[in-house]
Amino acid sequence: MAMTQAKLASVDPVWDRIREEAAEMARTEPLMGSLVHAVVLHHETLEDALGFRMAQKLSSPEMSESLLRDLFDAAYAADPDLGQAARADLLATLDRDPACHRLLQPLLFFKGFQAVQTYRLAHWLWGQGRQDMAYFIQMRTSEQFGVDIHPGARIGRGIMIDHAHSVVIGETAVVGNNVSMLHSVTLGGTGKEDDDRHPKIGDGVLIGAGAAVLGNIKVGHCSRIASGSVVLQEVPPCKTVAGVPARVVGEAGCSEPSKSMDQILNGIDD
Repeated sequence: MAMTQAKLASVDPVWDRIREEAAEMARTEPLMGSLVHAVVLHHETLEDALGFRMAQKLSSPEMSESLLRDLFDAAYAADPDLGQAARADLLATLDRDPACHRLLQPLLFFKGFQAVQTYRLAHWLWGQGRQDMAYFIQMRTSEQFGVDIHPGARIGRGIMIDHAHSVVIGETAVVGNNVSMLHSVTLGGTGKEDDDRHPKIGDGVLIGAGAAVLGNIKVGHCSRIASGSVVLQEVPPCKTVAGVPARVVGEAGCSEPSKSMDQILNGIDD
């Protein structure tokens, strides 16, 4: 019998692949069986699995796993964009991180992916006027993953944070779609201003390890920030900047640096 419209609407290639990978992991590594069943195989949708996994990671004596699970399940049910953004982040991680070989890995193991998903939940709470709960999620994300993203920040889809240690993103920061960054990146302010004070990162940007972008400045789309740079002025689109303070040293080198992940400064200007 032909599939009903409801079943057709529920087709989810990303989730189907994760379930296949989870079943294979349970077969090949029996000690991981209980984990993959709890996180993946016991759930009907990716959103259910995300709610379970994020609650599992952020629970503490201050807030139980069951309370967080109810909260996160409600968020995913209320806003389908949360699940779609997670799928885009999963695919970005698989595509750009050479250490990622399965869609299952970020969900189980990669704190960069997990930190972005808990930020997304905190940002949803922020938008609902539940700032105190959003701050709690921010605190637990920082404690668990070493990633401190203010829930007021606005971050697009297809985000990949590799290694994800000591990443800081401020309250009024904006990060576009398909952005990649490495560990120890700071998108911060320059003082005590209490207004629009953080960077605006365009689509397709690559931010190298240890780079700091400070102040309410624009980083143009498909640009590249070299590792260890301190960016204090606007970055034009499709350029590479490097140094302390950073300056334009050449072209970006490709159409979308965030996807190529090429951090070698070949052919830069003298």
